[in-house]
Amino acid sequence: MNIGFDSEKYLREQSEAILERAGKFGDKLYLEFGGKLICDFHASRVLPGFDPDAKIKLLQRLKDKVDIVICIHAGAIEAKKMRADFCLSYDVDTMRTNDDLRDWGLGVRAVVITRYAGQPAVNVFINRLERRGIKVYTHRFIQGYPTDVDTIASDNGYGANEYIETEKPIVVVTGPGPNSGKMATCLSQVYHESRRGIKAGYAKFETFPVWNLPPKHPVNMAYEAATADLGDVNMVDPFHLESRGVTATNYNRDVEIFPVVKRICAKIMAPEQLYASPTEMGVNRIGFAITDDATCREAATQEIIRRYFRAMCDYATGTGAEESVQRIKLLMDSLNVNELDRKVVAAARQAAKEAESIPGKGSDNIFCGAAIELADGTIITGKNSPLLHAASSCVLNAVKYLAGLPDDLPLIAPEIIDSLGKLKRDVLKNKQLSLAVGETLTALSVSVPSNPAACLAMKQLAKLNGCEMHSSHIPTGGDEVGLKRLGINLTSEPLFASRNLFME
Repeated sequence: MNIGFDSEKYLREQSEAILERAGKFGDKLYLEFGGKLICDFHASRVLPGFDPDAKIKLLQRLKDKVDIVICIHAGAIEAKKMRADFCLSYDVDTMRTNDDLRDWGLGVRAVVITRYAGQPAVNVFINRLERRGIKVYTHRFIQGYPTDVDTIASDNGYGANEYIETEKPIVVVTGPGPNSGKMATCLSQVYHESRRGIKAGYAKFETFPVWNLPPKHPVNMAYEAATADLGDVNMVDPFHLESRGVTATNYNRDVEIFPVVKRICAKIMAPEQLYASPTEMGVNRIGFAITDDATCREAATQEIIRRYFRAMCDYATGTGAEESVQRIKLLMDSLNVNELDRKVVAAARQAAKEAESIPGKGSDNIFCGAAIELADGTIITGKNSPLLHAASSCVLNAVKYLAGLPDDLPLIAPEIIDSLGKLKRDVLKNKQLSLAVGETLTALSVSVPSNPAACLAMKQLAKLNGCEMHSSHIPTGGDEVGLKRLGINLTSEPLFASRNLFME
């Protein structure tokens, strides 16, 4: 992989910028952390060289000065909203984030449930957290939010929210996804601090869009593709241009809400602390760590194509809207790229055609193919069969190639596959007996003690991390989870691998 980003430079400059901003507010800085706090794979895909755990490492550098608060929207809990990159619901991801932060030597000060209305599912979540010793606060919806500034900045607005007890001078407020209520929580705390005679301020730390790259730079366009369901659009920040005479990129929601935010801040912050633009409100040095613009442009373009396939699959499964697909298609058109500019797409489609010649398909099954591009540019394909899913076959073929093993050499003994098939059919009562990726990896590991070839192949699995794969059909849960754990960037056609409505 070509490198286009200096992660160490970014960490150094970003930590210095946060400390500098905190110094301007005196006692307390409430810092809204946008994007993904842990495992930011979007950033690592569009900025090759970006450390997916850069933000958590940033917090480690500042841990003596930082408290962490996690916000989660009550409606997201009730609707079981999912974080697509981990296939986890927002409430489960909140608990995972708490565990991960502890593993990194950082603690969560509190979890805040925003726009709480006593929902039963939310109450269950609160009970789960509190019974594990995690402090939980609830903030209810403020009538007239966000336009009724007089009510918002009063005892009937922010003042009615529970005050979150913190100790450190910098309070990082994060969440599992957008619209978690991070900004409202920050400003609510600033209101309470001002009532207590404590000087406090607010700032935003968002990775994208990159303010010192043009709105139509592919890295920023990839952000639009990632937020197509929200309708985010990059634009020049008119407030920054007017006040500073500098062209800066922001996005529509921040620009549209800024006049309201500025009025709220004017009521709860000192005049010298007020911002002239939404860009000025941010503290982001990511654009200054790009070392190879051409590499990042190409990587971001590929991410837009990946997002296009994901949006089409979300629409096919009923979890996404057609408008999201159309928005991303327009981005691709403006860059003059199409589906086939993702190299593995044509190979996967061809593998699906070749699968038609394999005997033993049931009437409810479809001919499927998959293709993976390895680090050296080699493309390996796989087809589904009565024994293996197409993605499973593709992974096994890839590790055989990397290990220098013959293509026709079996890695998994037939009796192991047969035993797993009997387990699925006779005990688990599954209709589909062929092995998904997760099951295939288990079978491969079981084969290691008795098969030296399997041992060699197992050692190659780590080399699949970061590779690109495409499937001719929507993957099953077992395929998707297995491939994500291998670190493979998967896309698929918006087609189902079976005529059955329920896929195990």
